Formats: sequence, structure tokens, C-alpha cells
Amino acid sequence: MKYILVSGGVVSGIGKGVIASSTGLLLKTTGLKVTSIKIDPYMNIDAGTMRPQEHGEVYVLNDGGEVDLDLGNYERYLDVTLSRDHNITTGKIYKEVIEKERRGDYLGKTVQIVPHVTTGIQDWIERVAKLPVDDTNEEPDICIIELGGTVGDIESAPFVEAMRQFQFRVGHGNFALIHVSLVPDMHGEQKTKPTQATVRDLRGLGLMPDLVTCRVLVRKPLSIETKRKISMFCHVAEEQVIGIHDVSSVYHVPLLLQEQGIISFLQRKLDLKSIYLSKKLMDRGSRLMVRWKEMTDVIGKNHYLDVVSIVLVGKYTDMPDSYMSVVKALEHSAARCQRKLNLQWVAAEHLEPTHKIENPVQYYDGWKNVVAAQGILIPGGFGQRGTEGMLLAIKRAREYKVPFLGICLGFQMAVIEWARNVSGLDGATSTEFNAETPHPVIIYMPEVSKTHMGGTMRLGLRPTVFSSDSESWSKARRMYGGKEKIWERHRHRYEVNPEYIERLVAAGDLEFVGKDEKGERMQVLELRDHPYFVGFQAHPEFCTRPLNPSPAFLGFVSASASATVLEGQMKNQVLHFVPPHPPGAMVSEAELKDLGKNTLANGTEVIVGSPK
Repeated sequence: MKYILVSGGVVSGIGKGVIASSTGLLLKTTGLKVTSIKIDPYMNIDAGTMRPQEHGEVYVLNDGGEVDLDLGNYERYLDVTLSRDHNITTGKIYKEVIEKERRGDYLGKTVQIVPHVTTGIQDWIERVAKLPVDDTNEEPDICIIELGGTVGDIESAPFVEAMRQFQFRVGHGNFALIHVSLVPDMHGEQKTKPTQATVRDLRGLGLMPDLVTCRVLVRKPLSIETKRKISMFCHVAEEQVIGIHDVSSVYHVPLLLQEQGIISFLQRKLDLKSIYLSKKLMDRGSRLMVRWKEMTDVIGKNHYLDVVSIVLVGKYTDMPDSYMSVVKALEHSAARCQRKLNLQWVAAEHLEPTHKIENPVQYYDGWKNVVAAQGILIPGGFGQRGTEGMLLAIKRAREYKVPFLGICLGFQMAVIEWARNVSGLDGATSTEFNAETPHPVIIYMPEVSKTHMGGTMRLGLRPTVFSSDSESWSKARRMYGGKEKIWERHRHRYEVNPEYIERLVAAGDLEFVGKDEKGERMQVLELRDHPYFVGFQAHPEFCTRPLNPSPAFLGFVSASASATVLEGQMKNQVLHFVPPHPPGAMVSEAELKDLGKNTLANGTEVIVGSPK
């Protein structure tokens, strides 16, 4: 097993995740099997209880793990299926070490950061790195480890020390370090002092970078003179200094890395050519590179493409990373449709009548974007704030035949809008917003804990069964290749009240075309007489891939472009759609729940606990 550590310095949030994912993609194009691990030094057990504005999107995995959004980057770029154990946090490590101490596993020793915590980190990495994550169901060849935060942070110190020890544990020939640093551009002059300082700090902690990747936050590439200066003062050769400047799309980053010889360097450093590669895997890698370049060619020519205008009406629009996967799903779909995506962000509360008085500029700007949009999207969220604005946007989409996609909360809001304005259920709402509502069309799921927040929702991959009559008319079903059963990832505490299903359906064109295996839980809704009005209780954005867009989003973007584009994409999906999930994961809900109690990697059950 080979290991590549990606660390960062100067500031956080400069693209370590994209660089790690891009490096993994390039390695995969050579035929290698690649996996990824993300280290987050915060004390939380996982990201599940964090506010989206605090840490961005909470990404959900097949096994129900609520993890950092960077794992979404890994899954999308590498087309792999990761588990909750691929996200390491300080909370997880400390919890495991303390549990071992309580069991007496340390045989009376004084438990310390070094060696017990640092050894626990290394054991965890070695164990998880071996889990199969792709359709080969084989142990990966390379594990890319991203260390979150910046070198020098107090909270990341145990992980840095663990990595210092780890390089000796696995051997220098099996370990490479990519350090990502910021090179500020000051009025056209690129400054190297921050990079010199962070590399000096890193070396002082016992780690020597093999590659120094310099982020330049402008369109100007890293200059030759800057490379030479960093090479001289950071004790690396010029070929070991990689420049990543701003590009039109993050999907161009792998090509930028490739141009600078990163793969040839890693092949020499890690002796990657000694790893046996079957012709099948090498051919697959070659095809992956061809398809990736074709996709980036389409994105690169978007100035010449027709525009598709989408409005996202959400609760957390002040922090775009809150909807990271939603945006990626839209981008992937637009590229497939050969359209330039014009995404407008509207805070849902800005559409409410009360906001017209409080801030008329925001009110009219918000409605201007909604009225001008070719498609209206309501993503997930929690809480009552902004929901009345969402209802107004959904009503417009329904009445004016504007393509609509509702995700999780958006799905529930579509049910509430229909209940109020078509079924005539005055005051209908969710018990999340009003426990005393006369018409609770959305209710708390009976099996969900009301006392604990973390990891207690309906989480992870779950099957949806389409109704038998939907085959003849459902656009959503055709986008999934016409299949009777599909699998998507869920994250919710509330559901449609089964007592209201008959009254909702009897009112008109609304159909719940997708349900759980028992037929009790409503999971997909669709309007018959509408260009595209679809809601998912699940989060289909979590399973989108650049070369295999989410069918729900692809249908939405296609319909927003035109009825002709939608028809073409539906025909293509019926012929060519392949689910992004490994075969071992596409099983019944009962089996998925059992697997979710352990680490689920590519449908393979493994024991979560570290070896004793």
C-alpha cells in the first residue's frame, strides 16, 4: 500500500480537497485503484450536528455516515463508495482510545497522546485504507490522506505527529507528502514568504514535503521566478513546485496538475510502476482520461453554449458550500446537456410578504430571479425560517409550468403547498413547524429519537420502488432508466403523513410515484400534467458524478433547457443509465440497515473496531 498525505499551510480552505481528489483521479487514469481518507481535527464525532454555515454541507454516505464535504469530492472525482470510517475526527479517535482504556486494553499503562493517540490514528488509517471502495472489490493500491486545517494548529498537532511516525512505519518508499500553500498575488507580484514559513514549520515538525503545491488566487499562473525562489528556500527541486492558479472550473485542476508532471514524479517517488496493473484496469483508466477531457472541453466552451437559468431558493444561501453537492449535480447535468449553467441564489425568506416591508430591495430582487428562472430548485434544510417563501416559489412553479425539483425539505414543502392550495386543507403544514396544526401532512418519523441529534435521523442508502403505472408516464422513472427500483441516500426526521395520502392524491395530478419497499413511506412525488415537477425525500445530489450525473438533477436541468432536451436525455438514460452504487449496496432496506451498523464500503461488511 502506498500513501500520499496532503497537508496545508498559511490558511485553510485553499483547495486541499480538490487537489487531493485531482491527484487521485490522475492516478486512477493510469489504472491504479485509489481510496481516500479525510482527517478533521475538530472534537465532534462527525459533521452531523454542525450548522451548514459553520462547516459547509453535511455529506451523507451509503452507510449513513455524516461526514465532511470533502468526502463528496473524493467520491465524485474517484467514482468510489466510501464509509464513515474514511472520515477521521479527533472525537472519533479520543472516543476509541478512551473506550480501550476503560476495557483495560492498555494493561495499566498511563494513556498519553504519544504513543496511544498517535498509534490509534495510524492503526485507523492502515485499517481503513485497505477497504475495497470500487467495483473491483479489491484492496486499493494507493490511499490519499487529507489533513484538514493548517499545519501549526494546536488541534491538528497529534495528527501531524502521527504522520511523522507513519512515514517510518510504512517506509519512505511508500509515503509521499504534498503540502499546499498560498502564494499571494500583491499587485501582480507573487509573494513566497508565507510558503517559506509554512514549509519551515512543517520541517520543524519532522515532515519534509515531496511536492509544494502553490495556490495562486488569481488567473495568473505561478511564474518561473517564483518557482525557483520557492525551490531554493524550501529545499525542493523546481519540478517539485506545482502551481495551481484560478481556472474556469475545478474540473480543469487535474489537467493542470498533469501538465506539470505530478504523476511522473509520484511514479518515481513511490515506485508505482512496480504495482501490477491488469490490461482491463489500464484500458479503463485511459477511457476515463478521454471522457474527462471531453467533459472539460464542453465546460471550457461554455461561452458559446446556450444558457440554462436555475434559481435555488434555500435557507443557507449566505454560505454556498452549504449546498456543495447540489451545485455539483447541477454542473454535471448542465455539462451533459451542453448548456452553460446560470445559477441564481435566493434566500427563501426574501420572498415572503413581510420582507417586502422590511427590505423591499431584497424582496423585489428575489422575485425577479424567481420569475426569470427556467427552473426552480428547493433544496434540503431544517427549521421553519423561510418556508413560507419556499411555498410561494413552489406555487409559481406549479401554476406557471416552470420545471421544479424539491429535495428533502423541498419535497415536503411541495406536499404542503399542494395540501393548502389544491386539496383545500387550510393551515396544513409540518409538525416540525407547528405541533398543533389542524392538518399535519408532514409528521415526525416514529422510529427517530427525539432526545439525541447526532446520527439519529433516517440516514444512508435506501431503496425506492416506483409504482407499476408510473412506467407509462413518469419522467422521473425514465431518467432512472425506467427501472422499477432505485437507491438514493436519505437524511431526514420527518415524512409525509400516511393518513393524508388519499386526500392529497384525490385532489388532482399529484402522484407519489416512489415509495419504500413496504409501500408505507412516500419518497418521490410527481405531477402528471407538468413539464417536470418532481420531489425527492432523498438527497440524489449525494450520488452525482461528473461523468454520471444524478438522474433527478439531469431531468430537472434538461426540462429547464427545453422539452426537446428532456426527451433526448430520457431516451439516453433508458439506454445507458448505470447506477453509481456498487452491486453489493443495492439490496433491501433491512440489509442496508444491518450493513450500516458496521462500516459499509462497496457493499462489503467489515468490523468497525480497530484490531486489538
